[in-house]
Amino acid sequence: MQLHSPAAERNRQPILERLQRLLPPRGDALELASGSGQHVAHFAAAMPGWTWQPSDPDPAALASIAAWCAGLPNVHAPLALDASDATWAGVPDRVDLVLAVNLLHIAPWAVCGALMAGAARHLSPAGVLVVYGPFFEADVPTAASNLDFDADLRRRDPRWGLRDLAAVDAQARSAGLVRRERVAMPSNNLLLAWGRSPGERR
Repeated sequence: MQLHSPAAERNRQPILERLQRLLPPRGDALELASGSGQHVAHFAAAMPGWTWQPSDPDPAALASIAAWCAGLPNVHAPLALDASDATWAGVPDRVDLVLAVNLLHIAPWAVCGALMAGAARHLSPAGVLVVYGPFFEADVPTAASNLDFDADLRRRDPRWGLRDLAAVDAQARSAGLVRRERVAMPSNNLLLAWGRSPGERR
């Protein structure tokens, strides 16, 4: 059964356009927390040179991903994967893209460290980790809508909330990743990309 996310419907094209500028014509991608599957279906159809591995820990999401991606030859069957799982069982040894859309603010803070460590473990030497969502930045005024969103998230679960970008960068550096891109996106979101630091490329 196909689930439908209005947010995914709105942001899939702007994210796609940025990925097309950032990435080479071909590669292997892992998407974490694929949710409904609307993103990966849209990206796979528009980027046929890429092979996509969607994933999610929710059985309902896995069924929806499979439904959205039916007939797309460059999408693997979705993996039952929690980003906080230290093993990332079933993930290929090397991928050229790890993609996480709207994950960090609806997960415990520990997921950020697990994401960075897993990406560092699985990314190819020139691969990138791309994260999309709202963040706090010390030198950028926070939109009122993001402040309201953060408060609502924390009411729903005190472990959730918008993350401070400096703290996220620190987690990335501890895993051997450095930020290469910061792109302002619609609705006060950011698209961020990290890659291996020069000494970590291997």
